[in-house]
Amino acid sequence: MVIVTTIRREVLTLPAAELGQDNPLPPLRLLDEMHRIEDRDRDEMPRDMARQIGYEPLRSLLPVRVRDGYDRARALRALDALVIENDRLRATVLPGLGGRVASLVQLPTGRELLYRNPVFQPANFALNDAWYSGGIEWNIGATGHTALSCAPLHAARVAAPDGGQMLRLWEWERLRDLPFQVDLWLPDGSDFLYVGVRVRNPHERPVPVYWWSNIAVPEECRVLAPADEAWYFGYERRLSRVPVPSYAGIDRTYPLAGPHAADYFYEVPDGRRRWIAALDADGHGLVQTSTDVLRGRKLFVWGSGPGGRRWQEWLTEPGTGGYCEIQAGLARTQLEHVRLEAAGEVSWLEAYGPLDAAPHGEWAAVTDGAARRLEAALPRADVDAAYAAWRPYADTEPGETLATGSGWGALEALRGGWKLPGTPFAESTLGEAQAPWLELLRTGSLPEPRRVGPPHETLVAAHWRDMLENVPAAPHTEYHLGVAQWHAGDRAQAVRSWERALPQAPSGWPLLRCLAVADQESGHHERAADRYAEAFDGLCREPRDDGPSWTAATAALGREALEALLAARRAGQARAVWERLPPAVRRRGRFRLLEAELLLAEGRPAQARAVFDEGFEAADLREGAETIGRLWSRLTDEPLPARYDFRMRPTTP
Repeated sequence: MVIVTTIRREVLTLPAAELGQDNPLPPLRLLDEMHRIEDRDRDEMPRDMARQIGYEPLRSLLPVRVRDGYDRARALRALDALVIENDRLRATVLPGLGGRVASLVQLPTGRELLYRNPVFQPANFALNDAWYSGGIEWNIGATGHTALSCAPLHAARVAAPDGGQMLRLWEWERLRDLPFQVDLWLPDGSDFLYVGVRVRNPHERPVPVYWWSNIAVPEECRVLAPADEAWYFGYERRLSRVPVPSYAGIDRTYPLAGPHAADYFYEVPDGRRRWIAALDADGHGLVQTSTDVLRGRKLFVWGSGPGGRRWQEWLTEPGTGGYCEIQAGLARTQLEHVRLEAAGEVSWLEAYGPLDAAPHGEWAAVTDGAARRLEAALPRADVDAAYAAWRPYADTEPGETLATGSGWGALEALRGGWKLPGTPFAESTLGEAQAPWLELLRTGSLPEPRRVGPPHETLVAAHWRDMLENVPAAPHTEYHLGVAQWHAGDRAQAVRSWERALPQAPSGWPLLRCLAVADQESGHHERAADRYAEAFDGLCREPRDDGPSWTAATAALGREALEALLAARRAGQARAVWERLPPAVRRRGRFRLLEAELLLAEGRPAQARAVFDEGFEAADLREGAETIGRLWSRLTDEPLPARYDFRMRPTTP
C-alpha cells in the first residue's frame, strides 16, 4: 500500500498581537480562577466526583511566569505551522502556540470543521494569563486553560502504526512536573484525525492530573452528546445537576439559546460510547470520540447576552462569527483532578472528523441517530483497535525535529536521571533560563547574577528546594529559597528567608515585593502598602535601561504598588508611583483603568469619568472579572456602556 499522508512546514500569516515580555515577578498567588464552587454543593455529588474536586487543587502558579506582556495592536505576522494531510483531511498545527490545531478541513467538501480564528489575539484566560481562542487545544496541568497555551512545544516526525508518519508534540508540564505527548496521524483514506495522548508520572509519589481537549466550533449549531443529564456551572460558582436538553424552558443544546455564559458537563452513562458533536442547521459538523479513559464531555457557551457578545468580539474580529466549545476530559467536570500513581501513566486515543446527521427533533431520537451515523463512519471497535495499534509506537524515538520547546524538560530529566522513551528532552535545548539551575545541579551552588536586573525564574519542586536549603546562604539564594518555601506552604519560613536576605541584598526591591505580598496575605495591608512603596522606589533607583525586561518589571511592580496603595487609601503615594511610570506604560489600557480609580480616590470623579469617555482597552482583563463595571457604578448610575460590558453572569441573583 502506498501511504499518501504528508507532514510539511507552512507559514500562517494573519493579524496577530505580540505576546511581549513575561512578568518577571514570581506569581505568589493564583490568578482568579472561575471554576471553584461552594463546599456545600459537594453533598449532592457522586462520591468520586466530590473527592476529585477536593483532590490537590492548584494553590500556586509557580514555577511558571505570568504571561501578561501582550497588547491589542494587531499587525500581519507570520506564525510557524505544521500541516498533516491525507486525501480526506488537512490539519494545521501551531507548535509555537501550545500545539493548537488551528484548522481541520474536510478536503472533498472544503468545509472547515473547527472555528478557525482569523486573528491571533491573546486574552487573560489561561492559568498564567495569555490564551487565545479557536481550534483544538490540549489542556494539561490544573483546572483552567493550560499554562502552555501560548508556549512552544517540541515537535517531530515519528513512525505511525499504519507505516506512515505521525506528528508528535511533547513538553514538560511544569505546574504538575509531568511529561506528556500528543501524537497526531491521518491513516491513508481516513476521514478522522487520530490523536494519541500519554501523560507520564516519573516521580516516586502520586500526582494529580488534569486533561481536557478543548474544541472550538461555530456557535450556530446544536451540540449532541449521549446524555440526559448534565452538571451545570453558571459562573455564580455553583454546580448543580440539570436535565438535558432543556431546563427552565430553554433547550440548552443550542449555544445561543441561553443569555449567559455557562458550562454543561454531560453525565454520559457508564458503558455508553464517549462522543460529542456540533452540527449546523443542515446537519453537517464535527464529531469527537475517544477510548473510554477520556470519560468527560462538556459544552461551553457564551450565551446571547451583551457580556458574552462582547467577549466574542474581544477574542477575534467583530463581525466574523462567534464560537462555542465542545470538550473531552479525564473526569466528569473541569473542577476535578485525577490521581496518577507513582511511576504510572495514563493514555487514550481521540478521533476527530466530519459527521452528517439530523440535528433537530426529540432528543433521544436525535442522539440515537447521530450515534448510529458515527458508528457507521467510525466503529467504536475501530477506535479501540487504533489505540491498541498506537500504544507500541508511543515509545518510538522521534525522527526529524520540526519545532523546539523549552529546556525545562531537559533540566528535569538530567536531575532525575530519567529515560523517557518517545519524548527525549535533549541537553541541546538547555538555555539561559536553565543555566543557573544547571550550575546548582552540577556544582551545588546557585550563581550570583553577574549584573543587577529583574530576578530570573525560580524552581520550587521539593528536590530543588532541598538543594537550596543545603547551599551557603546568600541573598540571591535566600530569595529563591523563600519563593520555593512559599510554594510549599511554609509561609513563615519564606518570610524569614526574605528578611534574612534583605540587609545584604545588592537589589532589595524583589525581596520587598515578596514581603509585601506576604503582608497582604496575612491581612497586614498597611505594612504591605509601605513595602510596595519602598520596593517601587528601590526599583526606580536601580541603574537600568529601557529594555523589555526592565519595562516589564516596572509595569508589573508599579501595577501591584498602585493597587495596594489605593486599597490602603493612600492616593498621594499612589500618585507618586503613577508619575514615575514610563509614559508608554501609563498609556496601556490596564493602567488607564487604574488611572480612573486613582482620580476617583483623589476626589476627581469628572476626570475619572473622562477616562471612560476617551476609551481604553485593558488587554489583560481576566475572564469573569467585573472590575470595570464596579468602578463604573461608583462613577454614575448610567448603564454600563457595551464596550465595557464583559459580565459573564446575571447582574442580579
